[in-house]
Amino acid sequence: MDRFTLKPIGIIHTPYKTTEDCPKGDYHNKGVKAYIELQPEFKDGLMDLDGFSHLILIWVFHESEGYELIASPPHDEEQHGVFATRSPKRPNPIGLTVVKLTRIEGTTLYIEDPDMIDGTPLLDIKPYLLPPETLGEVKRGWLDKKK
Repeated sequence: MDRFTLKPIGIIHTPYKTTEDCPKGDYHNKGVKAYIELQPEFKDGLMDLDGFSHLILIWVFHESEGYELIASPPHDEEQHGVFATRSPKRPNPIGLTVVKLTRIEGTTLYIEDPDMIDGTPLLDIKPYLLPPETLGEVKRGWLDKKK
């Protein structure tokens, strides 16, 4: 297969200095404030984004090395395949997080509920578009059994 080269479009700034500081899995610290510094060349791409309450951030686990196909998530004693978890030790160290957008000022996006460390490279931003009528249909795999 071909390799891809990805260019960060910005940097995510959070209060989490180490991976140990970050909330794990489903255990977000709600209301934690953070911000994104978007590269100035991408400013026009923010047009109309301020109308969305939540964003999907696609980012890099830039401090993760190697991968493990079997993972033991925090708060769970069972092992699972890496693709059934949010483990940073992945074949491609890509993270995906839904955050709340609070405001945009120039090329700075103010967000809440991050789960990545300070200085994380941002690859892409997408508006969160899950239709409200599907919320009752969403299944959360092995996480639903933990309730």
